[in-house]
Amino acid sequence: MSRPVDRAGGQPPDPRGISGQRKKAAILGGGVIGGGWAARFLLNGWDVDVFDPGAGAAAALDEVLAGARRALPMLHDRSLPPDGRLTFRPTLAEAVAGAHWVQESVPERLELKHAVLTEACAHATGIVASSTSGFKPSDLNATGARAIVAHPFNPVYLLPLVELVGPDTAPAAAILRDIGMYPLEIGSEIDAHIADRLLEAVWREALWLVRDDIATTGQIDEAIRMGFGLRWAQMGLFETYRIAGGPAGMAHFLAQFGPALKWPWTKLMDVPDLDDALVAKIAAQSDAQSGHLEHRALERVRDDALVSILRGLRRRDQGAGAVVAAHDAALPPPEFPVTVARIVPVTWGDWNGHMNEGRYGQVFSDAADRVLEVAGAMPGDGDDWSFFTVETTIHYRAETRIGDAITVTTRVEAAEGKKLRLVHSMQRDGEILAECDQLLLHVDMESRRSTPMPDAMIGRFATLSGDPD
Repeated sequence: MSRPVDRAGGQPPDPRGISGQRKKAAILGGGVIGGGWAARFLLNGWDVDVFDPGAGAAAALDEVLAGARRALPMLHDRSLPPDGRLTFRPTLAEAVAGAHWVQESVPERLELKHAVLTEACAHATGIVASSTSGFKPSDLNATGARAIVAHPFNPVYLLPLVELVGPDTAPAAAILRDIGMYPLEIGSEIDAHIADRLLEAVWREALWLVRDDIATTGQIDEAIRMGFGLRWAQMGLFETYRIAGGPAGMAHFLAQFGPALKWPWTKLMDVPDLDDALVAKIAAQSDAQSGHLEHRALERVRDDALVSILRGLRRRDQGAGAVVAAHDAALPPPEFPVTVARIVPVTWGDWNGHMNEGRYGQVFSDAADRVLEVAGAMPGDGDDWSFFTVETTIHYRAETRIGDAITVTTRVEAAEGKKLRLVHSMQRDGEILAECDQLLLHVDMESRRSTPMPDAMIGRFATLSGDPD
C-alpha cells in the first residue's frame, strides 16, 4: 500500500468539530468540481481526504486550492478558521472512513456513479452526496446506494448555491450553511434539478443564435453581462419581472407580456446538430473572444470579478452577498489585543496592486470598533452617546498588497474624561506595515458636543490598557 500524501494547509487545523470530533470531508474525484468542494471544506477548517487515482490529480488540485486561497478569504472581513489538513488516500474506503460528509464528483456517467456511490455507502457512516448536475437520487441509488444530490456551481469555493435533493436533506443543509453555502432544498425529483434546466434553455437558444449567424459567442456574452445578468445577480427572474410590471406588479406584467410567449421566437425544444462545422465555429469565436488568456489566468479574472460582485451585493445584503454576510457574522472575532485579522480584498487595490490609501483608515476604524465592542462601549440603537474620531495620524512603514493576510493589534493609550486614545499597529507575518495614533471623543448625541465618559466605561478601558486602576 502506498503512503497517503499529506498536503497541509500551512496552519494547524481547528480542533473543534462535530460533537467534539475533528470535522472531516471525503472528496471522491478531484477535478474542477471536486477540487472546489475540497477547497470550500478545507478553508472552513475541515480536514479533507481525497481519493482520485488519476495521474496528475494532486497537481491539479493544488492549482484549484491556490485560486481558492487567494479568492475566498477576500469575501470576508474576518479570518476564516485555520485550514484543515488535506490528505490523498490510496483507496476509496480509506478516504471515506470516519467522514462526516462524502462528496462524489466523478464524471457524469451513471454506471461510474453507481460503482463509486455503492462502494462509498458500504464504508461511510456520514452523509453521502453527489455533485451530479442531471441525475435524480432514485437514479443514483438504483444499485443500493443511499446518496442525496448536492449539486454545486463552479467555482464551488465562491458560489454559495447547492441544490439539495433527497428524502432528508435538513442535516446536509445545516452543514452547508456552516461552510458559507446556500442550500436550496428541492422537494421533488426532476432531471437536471432547477438551475441547470434554466441554464439549458438559455444554452440551447444561444447555440441556435450562433449556428444561424445571428450572434457571435462574444455578443451573446455581452448581452448577458451588460444587461439582464446584472439584474439576475441581485433579484433573480421573477422579482425582476415584478418590477417590470410597474406598480401593478406581476399580474400586470403577465397580462402585458404573457401573449408574447406564444409567438414563434424560440427554438427551446429543438437542439441544433453539433456537427463539426458548428463546433469549429463556436470554438473559433470563443478563441477570438478570450483565447489570449491562459486557462488559470481566465479563472483568476473570473474569481476577482466574483469577489467584487459578491462584496458589492454584501453591502446591500442582497442575493448571494447576504449569504456571505451571514457567514462572516458567524466567524469568531479576533481576541484582544488583536482587533483586525483579515485578507486584503481585490476591491481595496489601486493600480499598482497596493492597498488603497483610504483603506488604511477603514482598517483602523474597524480596529477601533472592535475595542469599543470588547469594552462594552459600542453605542447601540437608542443610545444618546457615541464616539467621534477627531484626529488620526497614520505612518506607512511597508507596502501592503492585495491578498495580504493582515492583523492589527491595538493598545488603549489613554481613557480619561472625554478622551479615548488608541494606538494601532498593522502587521503582516510580524512585519509592521503601518501604525496609527487615533483620538476619539465621547459625544452627547443630543447636544452633539463632547462630554465625559461614565466612570464605569473608563474602568473597562483601563482594564484593556493593562491598568485596572
